[in-house]
Amino acid sequence: MNQAEWQDALRFLRKGTPRRYLNAARVLGSYFLSKWTHRPFQWGMPIALSIEPTTACNLRCPECPSGLRAFTRATGKIDPAFFKSIIDELHRELWYLIFYFQGEPYLHPRLLDMVAYAHEKGIYTATSTNAHFLDPARARQTVESGLDRLIISIDGTTQEVYQQYRRGGHLEKVLAGAREIVRWKRVLRSPTPYVFFQFLVVKPNQHQIPEIKRLARELGVDNVRFKTAQVYDYQHGNPLIPDLDHYSRYRRMPDGSYRLKNKLANHCWKLWHAPVITWDGWVVPCCFDKDAQHKMGSVKEKSFREIWHNEAYAQFRRQILKGRKHIDICQNCSEGTRVWG
Repeated sequence: MNQAEWQDALRFLRKGTPRRYLNAARVLGSYFLSKWTHRPFQWGMPIALSIEPTTACNLRCPECPSGLRAFTRATGKIDPAFFKSIIDELHRELWYLIFYFQGEPYLHPRLLDMVAYAHEKGIYTATSTNAHFLDPARARQTVESGLDRLIISIDGTTQEVYQQYRRGGHLEKVLAGAREIVRWKRVLRSPTPYVFFQFLVVKPNQHQIPEIKRLARELGVDNVRFKTAQVYDYQHGNPLIPDLDHYSRYRRMPDGSYRLKNKLANHCWKLWHAPVITWDGWVVPCCFDKDAQHKMGSVKEKSFREIWHNEAYAQFRRQILKGRKHIDICQNCSEGTRVWG
């Protein structure tokens, strides 16, 4: 870990309160008991939560439902007052809030107002962006909002390579946005947000792994993390699957077909600690349910606490413990196959 990572980790730990630590212990205890007994216990509330600011996106990435405009669910953006009502219910236990599910968060005109509200509640906040909207004003507001972590997706170090996945994107806008964030952190003498480049490793960009590390150092970005790419049609190979086995979610078999590396053990930590709420209020099990096919309930109709402990959630956890490979959203899951360096 470098110094920036240590400081970020310490900030995260300092967000803990006695109530949040106690809740985390309850969740962890119920998760392990569920694993050992194969029965779904849930004693706590979420430790982490992803909330979707909007489904809109300016890019057309080939393996993204938002980029492909392929959703069957409703599209739109979250109402800030509705967002506040969710945070008001959950903030005493909630430790980590991610302003991202599908879409580009900065397309929501009130994104940073919502970040500031969560920051005032003492929650560790993060978002992920393609960085096309980080002009000087938005960059300054980002730093001033109290955002703890900013993930900048950058999947190439030249425009030619970058645009092969980030279709419709402009690398220079991404770099300019990163420079503005770094500049405003310096001007305002702010340690936050912790900024890292997220490099989605695909075959067209795998040769630029050393270059993205150099570029991050030159710009003053805190770190680079590498992410394996989810490919929907992978069984017979796909031009996006990298040749570098370390950075692939899939393993090539002797017959030329591909299989997911993850063995899909019958348990999943996400189901016990980190749900997702869509822009229009549906609670779904995790970030792999991109089209919200497994709705646990609506926080516009019931409290989150009721949904988190309802029979639909218990049944889904029961399915996970019994046979995860039979659940559609689990069949291309990267849990256990992620890489950071």
